[in-house]
Amino acid sequence: MRTVRTEDITQAVKKMCIDSNLYLADDMKKALYNACDNEENVLGKKILGQLKENLDIAGNEQIPICQDTGMAVVFVKIGQDVHIEGGSFSAAINEGVRRGYTEGYLRKSVVNDPIIRKNTGDNTPAIIHTEIVDGDSLEITLAPKGFGSENMSRVFMLKPADGIDGIKNAVLTAVKDAGPNACPPVVVGVGIGGDFEKSALLAKKALTNELNSVHSYFDEVSNEYAIKLQKDLYDEINNLDIGPGGMGGKFTCLGVNIEIYPTHIAGMPLAVNMCCHVNRHVKCVL
Repeated sequence: MRTVRTEDITQAVKKMCIDSNLYLADDMKKALYNACDNEENVLGKKILGQLKENLDIAGNEQIPICQDTGMAVVFVKIGQDVHIEGGSFSAAINEGVRRGYTEGYLRKSVVNDPIIRKNTGDNTPAIIHTEIVDGDSLEITLAPKGFGSENMSRVFMLKPADGIDGIKNAVLTAVKDAGPNACPPVVVGVGIGGDFEKSALLAKKALTNELNSVHSYFDEVSNEYAIKLQKDLYDEINNLDIGPGGMGGKFTCLGVNIEIYPTHIAGMPLAVNMCCHVNRHVKCVL
């Protein structure tokens, strides 16, 4: 049995909140620079150049990449041989978010009630997803999620007979409907399977994976069909000519990430979680 102190969790989450808002993950940075170099549309290329310049300024001057510093979404894998000591686990995460957003001078965007809408003042509470796994480590992935793109996300309850074509049509519909509102070039998280809420969770989790990747519950499911689906979606989305900033061009998306999970014989849930070019995520293992 290994002991992890809540204060260590709090300090890790605080740092992750600040770092994820100041620096883009390496895979995202590489994809953005590649798009900037290869965009052929004149206006699209200019917009990508501005995004690249903004990214450089954020890192050099220690200011957020985007003014919408997001709602903190936290995925935690807790080893079953870990004992958490010193207080409440969820309280430790929320205290880390509070410190990160207040001490890091990040915008506080969370309201206490969807109708009353009084700001909580410290960007808490976070959205926390926990998973019990083998081992004695505690892995935290934090993803601040802005709502320009979040508002463009969709859940489709497809029929099994809809098949691959139905999945493609649904994803393309979501991207086309989002248009410039999701701040393209986007990253498209696709969750396939499970049930209504599981598909949405899969799509959100997909955004934290390596860019243009496919993950599935059963390893053998990640076969040619899933890899081809990812590549086809990437190509077809970039053929929509929405382009950077919605001004046209070949880079409507920087990546498509897919998560697959078993489902019921009568359904095929599909979720599309949109994220802008600032697809922020950072991981820490305690």
